[in-house]
Amino acid sequence: MYAIVEIAGQQFKVQKDQKLFVHRLEAAEGDKISFDKVMLTDDNGKVTIGAPVIEGVAVNAKILQHLKGDKVIVFKKKRRKGYQKSNGHRQYLTELVIEGIGSEAKKAPAKKAAAEKATEKAPVKKAAPAKKAAPKAEAKKAAPKKETKKED
Repeated sequence: MYAIVEIAGQQFKVQKDQKLFVHRLEAAEGDKISFDKVMLTDDNGKVTIGAPVIEGVAVNAKILQHLKGDKVIVFKKKRRKGYQKSNGHRQYLTELVIEGIGSEAKKAPAKKAAAEKATEKAPVKKAAPAKKAAPKAEAKKAAPKKETKKED
């Protein structure tokens, strides 16, 4: 069984017990997290496609460690101009191991319900009646342009 899931703004094809590197996540090492943006699942030939996501399905993962990726060198040069620029960076990554693909954890619906309650409790402000604008003075009419005839 595999699934295509969105993690940190990127889509990954994941299977159970697979290790993968994603952009740095805000959770601590050892935390278990759940991703509910599952686009597609395949269970031994039975394919389910979401529009855009599949409701009630989640991918559960555990954070193994936070690390930095390999150094990437960016070198720019314009020949015969004397221009050379060297730059580089190391990407911050998080290593995950996929623990399972299946029904969504009970925590996610609780968060959705809490969000709905918060929106219900928020006071709704009524819009003030619109004020009528004062009548505008009539625009001055432009004088007609004088026509000039060209004589050959």
